[in-house]
Amino acid sequence: VCTTWQSVSRSDHLWRNLTRTIWHRHHLLHDTWQSEYHYRHRICSNFRTRRALHTNLVIIPTTQQYANVGDNQNFLTCRRLAISDYHLACGLVDGSIRLFDLITRIHVTTFLPQQREHLGLYARAVSGIVLTENQLVFGSLDGDLHVAVIGNAGGVDNLNNPNPNPRRVQLGNVVTDGTLVDFTGCCRWWVGLYAGVPGQSFHVWNAETEQLVFIGGSLTDPESVMGWHLLTEFIDSIGRVRIIMSSNQESVVVVASTAVRLMSLEIRNDDGMMIVLNEEQLMPVERRLIVDSVDVNSNTHRLMIVDNRRFARIRRVGVGDFEEVCRFRIRRGGGGRLMGCINGGCVFIWNGGMIRTWDARQGEFLYNLMDRIGEVTALIADDRHVACTCADGTIHLWDFGAI
Repeated sequence: VCTTWQSVSRSDHLWRNLTRTIWHRHHLLHDTWQSEYHYRHRICSNFRTRRALHTNLVIIPTTQQYANVGDNQNFLTCRRLAISDYHLACGLVDGSIRLFDLITRIHVTTFLPQQREHLGLYARAVSGIVLTENQLVFGSLDGDLHVAVIGNAGGVDNLNNPNPNPRRVQLGNVVTDGTLVDFTGCCRWWVGLYAGVPGQSFHVWNAETEQLVFIGGSLTDPESVMGWHLLTEFIDSIGRVRIIMSSNQESVVVVASTAVRLMSLEIRNDDGMMIVLNEEQLMPVERRLIVDSVDVNSNTHRLMIVDNRRFARIRRVGVGDFEEVCRFRIRRGGGGRLMGCINGGCVFIWNGGMIRTWDARQGEFLYNLMDRIGEVTALIADDRHVACTCADGTIHLWDFGAI
């Protein structure tokens, strides 16, 4: 190889462009972009061959008590997971957030919401988490939104030393707004999916000013009554909302779903208004989506859905229709419930006590990630980790970058 090509191969600019184009990474975790590229390539290979370090974490009860509640174990159930490069956040039914360090695998902090009167036993349950490296935003079914600073005294360290609670940026009102069934966001916008009040399915906040800028949409109008039942009963999920931000951060697309409707919307940069890009009504009526299987990957713009006939479809989210990438059939496991998530290259689906893995580009079955795992209550994957929580309070964490 000539010296010119040797010089080009050592160009940090070249490796930066390759890393951004192929692995969709825009900030370094290593000293050079070449090292970052090789690291990402190794992780991708590990996902294909199931080379991962498995760790069990445990959700430990706090000293917080719940008066007039016979079975407090339900309040330790994790409803939502969020993951970043350094942290794993678990949102529980009791409204608290448990934060774990992904490097040391230890519990770092518990964030407790500000207390108030609630309409419904499970009104304080966490309905969504937005996690960055220095901030955590979480919403609850009653519509409260809290912001916590990571690394600051915003929680209960080691579950014993009480510190100031996270800051509440919105006091929810289920009577006028409905139930916050799901919550997501990015560095520019926060998006809440509500059910209970017609014509108010979507709420959008400016993440910088923390101000509510948009209310509208009718996606969850047929599920209004079910939204109210979430406050008092453990029932199946009725809606999902996910967000996709372009690499240049110029456009933000929201994907939202119920069991019978799927839609994508764009958030306008200037005022936060939502514009419908695509909407799909499931036909026939007997075919319904499994809401807990709806997920998107922001880097690849891929959407995964699974219907009640156990057909999984991977689609590409664009301005037009939801273009299908691949599909595959999920063989029936030992139970009826199903939950799924997607990262840049793989699809993970829990059913019948096991988590199975498929290729997200061609629909090829790869392997069983874990058998006999029990009942899973939340499942998430990014481009390095896969995590799930079980009904017994155990968190299973797979690190595909540790080997």
